[in-house]
Amino acid sequence: MPKNDPSKLFEAELRKLEKRLDELVVITSQLKDENRSLRERQDNLINERAGLVQKNEQVRARVDSMITRLKAMEQS
Repeated sequence: MPKNDPSKLFEAELRKLEKRLDELVVITSQLKDENRSLRERQDNLINERAGLVQKNEQVRARVDSMITRLKAMEQS
């Protein structure tokens, strides 16, 4: 059989495509895992930020209260 046998060429191309498809399946799986991890991290950071904003507001309210009390003490 000569090297240019169409069925041999077809089989070789098919093997290449199968190998590439297997590689793409692995990459897709890795990307899904990475995406899931990044989404979890993003959710955690969003929750952490919300907590920090809340604490900041509480501190701001306490400082405002202290300032008001100090001003009241100055006036009396």
